[in-house]
Amino acid sequence: MNASTVQAIAKQSRLAAQQLSSASESMRNLALSNMADSLESVKDRVMEINAQEVLKARQEGQSDAMTKRLTIDEKVFQYMVSRLKKVAQRPDPLNRVLEGHTNPAGLRVCKKSVPLGVIGIIYESRPNVTTDAAGVCIKSGNAVILRGGSEALQTNTLLTDAMIAGAVSAGLPQHAIQIIRMPGHEAVGELLKMDDYIDVLIPRGGKGLIKRIAEGTRIPVIKHYDGICHLYIAADADPMQAVELAVNSKCQSVQTCNALETLLVDKKCAKLMLPLLQTGFNSNNIELRGCEETQKLLHDISPATEEDWHTEYLASILSVKIVNSIEEAIDHINHYGSGHTDGIVTQSLNTAQQFEQQVDSASVMINASTRLSGGGDYGLGSVVGISTDKLHVRGPVGSDELTTYKWVAYGNGHLRG
Repeated sequence: MNASTVQAIAKQSRLAAQQLSSASESMRNLALSNMADSLESVKDRVMEINAQEVLKARQEGQSDAMTKRLTIDEKVFQYMVSRLKKVAQRPDPLNRVLEGHTNPAGLRVCKKSVPLGVIGIIYESRPNVTTDAAGVCIKSGNAVILRGGSEALQTNTLLTDAMIAGAVSAGLPQHAIQIIRMPGHEAVGELLKMDDYIDVLIPRGGKGLIKRIAEGTRIPVIKHYDGICHLYIAADADPMQAVELAVNSKCQSVQTCNALETLLVDKKCAKLMLPLLQTGFNSNNIELRGCEETQKLLHDISPATEEDWHTEYLASILSVKIVNSIEEAIDHINHYGSGHTDGIVTQSLNTAQQFEQQVDSASVMINASTRLSGGGDYGLGSVVGISTDKLHVRGPVGSDELTTYKWVAYGNGHLRG
């Protein structure tokens, strides 16, 4: 794919974005409903093509975590369809009056929510990003350019073509949803140069991909860096609740960005808690790596190194550290964490509030699994990722987060005196 092809796609998206900006809420919601129906109509073909791509990935030596992220089974497919329907049910993020007033001269001034424009999504592995991204962008009136990984190119193309048909049947422009159909890095490199047409890039994938995108473009980037997620078990934590939360945070889906990677246990409860936790993790085949103090209480685990505290495993490995206080836990999280999701188990409201106020993360979980941080459980429907940035959006990136605003002033021949 040459530069002119990518530029043509970007230009088409810019024109589509201009048309989308005035598309009514009912038209956008109808498009989302039609997109869901179109996906259902190609379900068998999607499953067939996806199975072929998963098999090829395995044959090429891709990891189990990678192939699992790549796989569309019945549950994943229904999840993809349901997220389009749920985002359609969300309140309209556009044309909201965020603030307004009438000045003493009678000039009416308001600040209204509007689309960002053209969103470029560059991602790896997960085909559900294709449908989530398209859904969130259409809901928020943005045109979207999709560039998925080559390992799922046929699956993503089939999904995209179905959604384009659904959106067009509702009256949206042909190029509201586009996908770059050629494998290789050349197209991505060209996409990064399209700052005249693309308003925001959102990379989804490993830290290396995100860093390359952010450093290689003048286009603003919403970054979704590592999910080095922590759970701190305070001295007063209820043992049964603590074990259940720790095990669910780690084991419910080890390959996701909000899965637990480092467990911090207060020294005052470590002797009681660690054997209970080990039993829970052993039953889920989790390899534990512990600090020196942890190894004294759990003799048959591997030592944790400095690198472990920095690592997002996305695998059945968990690092464990005993800390002397909540202050030490907070310091550890703010030093080693990625600002994604961190939680505490405690029965003390004051302790919970201290943790919440001092931990610098996009999501802070109080007596709740880290796996609950995200669009679905936060009631946002589809999201295009979980931003670890602070500007312009932090945490789950849903339709509301893909808007900006404009100032509008209504006058009656008003002049500046």
